[in-house]
Amino acid sequence: MTNAYKVVIPARYASTRLPGKPLRELLGKPMLQHVFEAACQCGAEQVVIATDDERIEAAGKRFGAEVCMTSSEHASGTDRLAEVVKKFGWSEDEIVVNVQGDEPLMPPALIDQVANDLAGKPEASISTIATPLVAAGEFFDVNVVKVVTDRAGFALYFSRASIPWDRDLLNNGVKALPIGIVPLRHIGIYAYRVGYLRRYAEMRPCPLEQAEQLEQLRALWYGERIHVAEASQRPGPGVDTEDDLVIAEQLLQAKINGTS
Repeated sequence: MTNAYKVVIPARYASTRLPGKPLRELLGKPMLQHVFEAACQCGAEQVVIATDDERIEAAGKRFGAEVCMTSSEHASGTDRLAEVVKKFGWSEDEIVVNVQGDEPLMPPALIDQVANDLAGKPEASISTIATPLVAAGEFFDVNVVKVVTDRAGFALYFSRASIPWDRDLLNNGVKALPIGIVPLRHIGIYAYRVGYLRRYAEMRPCPLEQAEQLEQLRALWYGERIHVAEASQRPGPGVDTEDDLVIAEQLLQAKINGTS
C-alpha cells in the first residue's frame, strides 16, 4: 500500500559545471521533464517543481507541471522545500519527498519506498536509502557518501570518509573493504515530515555539515532521526557534467528499447 505524500523537485538554472542543467535535453525533452514524468509514475498525490528561474517555470508549464516560484537566496534544495511547504500550507505530519532535478534515472519505486518507509517510522523525521558498497575503489572515494546505521537502520553518521574503518585491516595502507561488515553507499533521495522542514528553516548550519559538505548532518546535529532503508533497486546515475548527459541519454534510450 502506498501512503499519501507529495513530491517536490527543486530545480536551479545556475550550475557551475553544467549551466542550465535542468533544461538540457535528453532524447528531445528537457532533463527536468524526465524527472517530472518519473515522479508522476509513483504514488504521490501531488508533484511540484520548485524553482527561482522563469525559464524553468516556463518550461515546466509547457509540459504540464505545477510550478512553485521560490526565492533565489536559498543555499540548498531543502531550504527551497521549506519555502514550498510554507506557501502551500501543508500540515505538520504530511510527507514530502525531495527528488533532485538532475536525477532523470531515479526509479519511481524508490520515490514510493522512501515515502512509505517514513510513514512506517513515526519516530523518524527523515527517511532515505542506501545500497551495499561492494567495490574498494568506491569505499575510498570521497565523492561517494557512506552511511553507518544502528541495528534498527537509523543513521549514526554520514561521511565522505571510509566508514566503518576496520582498524586492524586498514591501518597499514591496505585498500580493502572492512571484514565482516557491509559498508553502505548513501543514495541522495529523502522523504521529510513537513514539521521537520519547518524546523529546518530555523536551524543554523553546523560544523560537521560544513566540514563534510553534507547537509543531512545538520539533522543529526540537532537530534533529528534519519531512517536508512536498503534501496529496493539501484538508481541510475545523476547528471553533473557533459559526459553524464551522454551516459544518461544512452541509459534512457536503453530503457525505452527494453534493454536495461
